[in-house]
Amino acid sequence: MRLATTLAIAAGPGWAQSHGVEEGRDLFLYFCAECHGKDAASLGPMAEMMALQPPDLTHLAARNYGEFPMAAVAKQIDGRQPVAAHGDMPMFGPTLDEDQFVTLALPSGQPMMVSRSLGSVITYLQSVQSLAEGTD
Repeated sequence: MRLATTLAIAAGPGWAQSHGVEEGRDLFLYFCAECHGKDAASLGPMAEMMALQPPDLTHLAARNYGEFPMAAVAKQIDGRQPVAAHGDMPMFGPTLDEDQFVTLALPSGQPMMVSRSLGSVITYLQSVQSLAEGTD
């Protein structure tokens, strides 16, 4: 059943544009805004209590030579690639895991299969990127 659901969602090319951004924004506000701010660019209310300040997530692409680092973002959010400088960020892999998967296209053109929830958060973060260089 998991395979059938995966294939059905992966086959829908308009998924990211029609559902991913809105769903991702809702998930971001619920799970991430306390530290990264509601706009993903400022510090949320929990940030002042943290030893390391959360980064401005609207400049991920600018800090990566203009290319949104989709695979790295996925791995940091779900905990597959913990980053020492990430400080106290919890691993959301188990929280965002589900039986529905989507396929996102990496900048190289390679497909990356992730849970629908994680795909939504990634799609939202990609949609809020600023090309101006960030300060962090």
